[in-house]
Amino acid sequence: DFSCPIWLDFSVLDSSCLPILPFNKSHTRAIKRVGPHCQDILSIIFGSLLGDAFAELRNGATRICFQQESSHREYLLWLHRKIADLGYCNPDVPEVASRPGSSGKTRFLSRFKTWSFTSFTWIHSVFYVNGVKIVPKCIELYLTPLALAIWIQDDGGAVSTTMKIATNSFTLSDIQFLCDVLDRLYNIKATPMSAGYPGQYCIYIKAESMQLIADICKPHTHPSMYYKFNGYM
Repeated sequence: DFSCPIWLDFSVLDSSCLPILPFNKSHTRAIKRVGPHCQDILSIIFGSLLGDAFAELRNGATRICFQQESSHREYLLWLHRKIADLGYCNPDVPEVASRPGSSGKTRFLSRFKTWSFTSFTWIHSVFYVNGVKIVPKCIELYLTPLALAIWIQDDGGAVSTTMKIATNSFTLSDIQFLCDVLDRLYNIKATPMSAGYPGQYCIYIKAESMQLIADICKPHTHPSMYYKFNGYM
């Protein structure tokens, strides 16, 4: 039953065992890619899906798609290496691709995708309703320090003396829910704030919690992203 989350603590395994797991093989059929999945990969996926990543459901299996602007290529390569080392994607270094931007300027992006997994489909089902991304009700189970750091590296930004997290695509009730989860899990004080567009909101991290959130995230943050923590790293 792949509707239930499951992970395996890979820390108890010799790393030399990982490449022989069936789901690490590039030509393994998705129906045979069933995990179990370690906490790190689930943390990376949940943190990324709160941010810029998206999940693609194809023929009963799901893959996770990551992309970053070329200015954040160092971060994307670091993230790709983590996921490749866990055995979830092609280890080849992602290339930079160009695409037209909305303003007519060319955008340069780096992208990669995990392989498709039957056992990732429950993740798609909790993040998407009628094709629209939502905040899963189970997010509290998966918002680990690593997931929090990934989310901020995707969507965080320095503002004034603190930080905001871009959550424009989520509803206000979802955003308030995320603020409540941050408080319950980490005692991080946050509040919804207008993003400057009708019906769009971001999460504002209160100044009193900036050092705390920086300390929690630093072990899982690429140095190129320290600037998002507004001098607290």
